[in-house]
Amino acid sequence: MRRILGFAVLAVVAWLVLKIVFGLLGTIIGLGITVLMLAAVGYVVYLVLRVVAPSLADKVAAMVSGKPSGAPSDMDRV
Repeated sequence: MRRILGFAVLAVVAWLVLKIVFGLLGTIIGLGITVLMLAAVGYVVYLVLRVVAPSLADKVAAMVSGKPSGAPSDMDRV
């Protein structure tokens, strides 16, 4: 009887650990997919902007990459 009870406790603990691990793994995968989807949407918006207004797309690319642009910004006054 004691052996069966020990196995049952081990099975319950293993089940709880697997439930927590797979729950965290699912959350991490879900967040990763969300980030990839947002990046894809941003890329499509950038491509449309590149076709419609190439100079504005260059300014956006410079802003995202951190390169300084020709015009002074509000941060230059600080």
